[in-house]
Amino acid sequence: MRSERAKVLHELGGQPLIRYPLATLAALEPDRVALVVGHQADAVRAAAAHASLRDLRIVLQPEQRGTGHAVACATDAFAGWSGDVLILYGDVPLIRRETIEALLATHRDQHADVTLVTMFFQEPKGYGRILRDSGGQVTGIVEERDATDSERAITEVNPGLYAVRSEVLFALLAELSPNNAQGELYLTDVVGMAVRAGRRVRSVQTGRPEEVAGINTRMELAGMEERVRRTAVERWMDAGVTFEDPATAYIGPEVTIGRDTIIGPNVQLRGRTTIGTGVRIDGTAYLVDATVGNGAHLLFACVLEGAEVGAESRIGPFARLRPGTRLDERVHIGNFVETKQASLGAGTKANHLTYLGDCDIGPDTNVGAGTITCNYDGFKKHRTLIGARVFIGSDTQLVAPVSVGDDVYVGAGTTVTRDVPAGALAVSRTPQRDVPGWSARRRARAAGQTNGSKPAPKTKKKSRGTKNRATRRKATPARARARRRR
Repeated sequence: MRSERAKVLHELGGQPLIRYPLATLAALEPDRVALVVGHQADAVRAAAAHASLRDLRIVLQPEQRGTGHAVACATDAFAGWSGDVLILYGDVPLIRRETIEALLATHRDQHADVTLVTMFFQEPKGYGRILRDSGGQVTGIVEERDATDSERAITEVNPGLYAVRSEVLFALLAELSPNNAQGELYLTDVVGMAVRAGRRVRSVQTGRPEEVAGINTRMELAGMEERVRRTAVERWMDAGVTFEDPATAYIGPEVTIGRDTIIGPNVQLRGRTTIGTGVRIDGTAYLVDATVGNGAHLLFACVLEGAEVGAESRIGPFARLRPGTRLDERVHIGNFVETKQASLGAGTKANHLTYLGDCDIGPDTNVGAGTITCNYDGFKKHRTLIGARVFIGSDTQLVAPVSVGDDVYVGAGTTVTRDVPAGALAVSRTPQRDVPGWSARRRARAAGQTNGSKPAPKTKKKSRGTKNRATRRKATPARARARRRR
């Protein structure tokens, strides 16, 4: 993969590769699962925690010494346990439950000690080749690096899916030797060792090579992505969903979509997103772990992350609903509106250029353009509480923590810093001041500067004190004469 990241952490359909085979195993309800991890073990363990397995044991392979060594690391995890052990790789995302069940059925019906899946590839580069005797019985597996020219010409290959009786498996693993081109302990050597020990070895052939194909390069990952995407879209179309441009839709494996929903171009539905019936998503939308109620409409270019949208709501265009957003039915969230940890009641509207973070808003409230809930004081987040049937004027700031009661009107341009009682009008504005003739004087000065002439000198005004003294002299001459005599 040419990557610092462990292969099974690379994403397919929006989730790590390792989750795919674990999800398939969960459907089989195994008694015990051991996940062998090595490089970036903690990150792989975290990705695997998503699986619904009743007994998942994480086994560390501290030194990567081959596939046989990896399985041997799980010996202690199966101590005291008897039964059939299924072995598969973490980079085989499309393996089906039906294929595994067919493998186990053959293994048990024929009382085999070791049973493996095989497949035919016209160009089998990279795979171990299946060796058979003149009677067609499997005698072993040879890895490509150790194969002769004639063995490399074999097109029946080993995808790495086995069922082995536990007592046979761990006994043979203890006898593995690194006598090969890579100096590793090969799991494939177990097959030849079982044959030589007189154990019963059987095989099951799959006619669907793509489902057991592993991912070893980014090119193969891209090809698998396209296959997964196409399969998902076709499945949902068969279920009654319309895709206006199927080639540009990306639907994750855990997504659910209701009937009669219409999905426009360039829509990505990831994680555990749930879309109701009769929903319309116009296009260029990105939804992760989101829930959209029946009959809702997502206009162009919406982003929803961990958000819930109620039935018949209208979102967008260009809206972003961040984690913790909860919208009741018939809520309108308009263009360039962002919400986070916000709860909005039924019928509430915020149609333009607004940020609603850490707030609870009652039903039938109207939030004007440019409104902001100022939820962060530089150290902590605080909540804003807004009641029902409130009218928030444009360009309002609500400085949390603050509460606005039911039926309140908040005037445009108000900064709300104190709680507002129910039914009140809240206004905080500086008085408006008009300066008559200001525009004409401003244009005249600008015109004079443009023509290169100097602006007319300003006439120096007399001080208020001088004017008053002159006025007093004219108005009261007798008083002035008396002052001079003194």
